[in-house]
Amino acid sequence: MDGKLSDKYAEFEALNPFFEIILKGVKGLVDGKHFFETVADDALFEFRYEISGWPTEIRGRKQLMEAFSGYGYSIKLRQGDHLVVHRCQDERVTILEYQVHGRVLATGGRYDNRFISVITIVDRKIVHWVDYMDSLAVWKVFNPDRS
Repeated sequence: MDGKLSDKYAEFEALNPFFEIILKGVKGLVDGKHFFETVADDALFEFRYEISGWPTEIRGRKQLMEAFSGYGYSIKLRQGDHLVVHRCQDERVTILEYQVHGRVLATGGRYDNRFISVITIVDRKIVHWVDYMDSLAVWKVFNPDRS
């Protein structure tokens, strides 16, 4: 990432491996150098899991950025991998399977998670995102004494 772009999104640095794996998966389908630049102003994000403090729905790029702004206080990602890209019959829809790996800052414990994201792209912007993840992995990380 160039200097100006990395400065603009510096508060989201802990998520860079996530951003990079997503950009790799939608390469050639969207416009924008950073993940947030690929998202339409009024995009709808749906999360098919319940985690305390995390909404099940977010509307708009601004709200998405606000939700992600605190991520780096709890988890720092080091890698995104195992990307599988599925193109759908509906050419607007792409499904990404991927994993992210990092550590929990409070405990130093490992964080490893798997995702499937169903992404709808219109006019080279992400307009809809449905996210599925291994919510048990998150629960174990933040409840190590109960795992």
